Parts: sequence; C-alpha cells; structure tokens
Amino acid sequence: ESQGSVYLDTEAFQKSGHHYRKLNPFKGETSANEMAESEGALGSTGEKRNANDFALWKASKAGEPRWESPWGEGRPGWHIECSVVASDILGQNMDVHAGGNDLKFPHHDNELAQSEAYYGHQQWVNYFFHAGWLKIKGLKMSKSLKNFITIRQAL
Repeated sequence: ESQGSVYLDTEAFQKSGHHYRKLNPFKGETSANEMAESEGALGSTGEKRNANDFALWKASKAGEPRWESPWGEGRPGWHIECSVVASDILGQNMDVHAGGNDLKFPHHDNELAQSEAYYGHQQWVNYFFHAGWLKIKGLKMSKSLKNFITIRQAL
C-alpha cells in the first residue's frame, strides 16, 4: 500500500512459490520498452517497490471515477476488472482465455498473478490463445485509431 493505492508485490508473490510472467517469461528486469507498453508514465510514480509491481487498487485523481475502499477513494486496477468478471462467471479456474499478442504482458500475466494469489493456487487459466492483429500502414488496425476497414472493403 502506498498513498492510497495498493500494489501486488511481485517479489513476495514469487517468494511464496508462484511464478510471475508465465506467458511472457521474465528475463530479469523489465525493459523500458515493456514498462512503456504496460503502464507508461503511470508506472513511474515511485510508489511501487519494484518495476513489475502493478496496481490492484489506485487512489483516484481529480475527475476520475471513484469508489470508497479501506484505502480511501479510488478505482480498481486495470487487470482486476477483467479477472473479477471472468472469475465471477467461470469460477476459480478456467479452461481457456484469449486475447491479442499485445496482452500477454502485462495484462494477462498480471491477471494470472493476482488471481492465483487471491485463490491460493498455481493455475488460474489452463490454456491461452493469443492472436495477431491486422496492420494498416504499419499500425494495428483499430477503431480508436480510425484506420478500421471491413472485410468487404478489404476484398
């Protein structure tokens, strides 16, 4: 806990017998490129014990949604939202989880870590499927980038 936010301590998680970064195996230190991909400037607040720690609960800033908690007003961390919904529907373990290749780290690795820590077991998901994406002029096709085309247009 730091300044109203709560982080998963990845070193403590590993010392308790868990593995961190199962999908994108950890090679020692998280690179600057990986941090930019994962949390960008949000990850450099000085609140975390190490670079791989990630938010379970974030203290709210002005204008952000907020809910009361034992740590003060805030919001769930990005990875919590997905794992809570999936676990609510599918339970403590699921056979299949999927997403884009860009979600292996940090998103899916962090979902695994927080869920396995919460449920006290070693395997929250049995199988992951990760897919590539289409690129338009070198960028990932996305509605938010306004470079989206339909299959009909592509044909």
